Amino acid sequence: MPIRSDSDFRKILLIGDISRAFLDAEAVRELPCEVFTNMPDAIEAASKNSFAAVAIVMSGLSSKLSLVLKALREINAGLKIVLLAQMWEEPVAIQLVGSTGNHAGAADDYLICPIRARRLCEFIMSPQGKSATGGPGTARDAAVDAMIEKKIRHLEKLATEDDLTGLKNRRYIREFSRQIIERAMKENGRVTLLVFDIDNFKHYNDVYGHSAGDEILRQAAVLMQRCCRSHDVVGRIGGDEFAVVFWDEPQAESAGMTAGGGERRSAMAQHPKEAIFIAKRFQKELGKAELHLLGPEGKGVLTISGGLASLGNGCSTSQELFEQTDKALLEAKRSGKNRIYLVGGPEGDIADVE
Repeated sequence: MPIRSDSDFRKILLIGDISRAFLDAEAVRELPCEVFTNMPDAIEAASKNSFAAVAIVMSGLSSKLSLVLKALREINAGLKIVLLAQMWEEPVAIQLVGSTGNHAGAADDYLICPIRARRLCEFIMSPQGKSATGGPGTARDAAVDAMIEKKIRHLEKLATEDDLTGLKNRRYIREFSRQIIERAMKENGRVTLLVFDIDNFKHYNDVYGHSAGDEILRQAAVLMQRCCRSHDVVGRIGGDEFAVVFWDEPQAESAGMTAGGGERRSAMAQHPKEAIFIAKRFQKELGKAELHLLGPEGKGVLTISGGLASLGNGCSTSQELFEQTDKALLEAKRSGKNRIYLVGGPEGDIADVE
């Protein structure tokens, strides 16, 4: 879709390091944008000019982000604010966009990056049409643009979400793992991967039917999300196989001294205890699930087998982490199922977490 270049179109105020948000950062200069990397200058520009919207690159702002958003809202409460978030920043973006009580969110929407520069303009301009941005657009223009934008958002959702469970799909999990591991290696962060499947799942499909099997997958997805922390990423990577990416913010780790006042815990030192605790909790909750669709004998019959591996124990890439967890999952299956095996130690030995 061509980018409008009407002379009276108000520009987009773009704040932050654009190299972190766009696949083609050099193309931004060709679009109706004013770019500021300095926060005070950006806020001053917002106070002196009428912008169509503000787009903020979240990466690199950390604690400053809330202050920037507050300042922009004070300048113009109705100004549309779009966050440009990396995959691992999505939980924070959702929180900032969501409403709190009777108050609107600190931001209006977000996009997962990296994206093409042109996509930002299409995203901001399409839903409103020209009339909302000072141009001569008609109501029909706005309706058509809104329909196109809706289709684009739907396609974006299909590309990242599993349609049965609503979890992230295999494509998303793989790319998120790659990004968060790359970040963790630079910033001393911690990443642990859990891959698990439901024991004897084919039996449930054969005996109770595929609709019952689908319901089991949906219930497993809901339970896993309840057990996880809000920023951990849960996905379905195929059939009855699921994956969870546990990760910790390096900023939180840098402030986390040990109880004895020693040095902070290294990302490469050990598996996060939280991941093991969550995995075992999920095992317990799934075993107690009341699956009425399976009849009176359906309660307490579901079990899982899983593999856990952490960054640093012979793993430095997403591919290596998945290979290790697959190895541990296979060992758990061979050892009788209904267990979670952990890849640990410098030599990659595998042991039951119990």
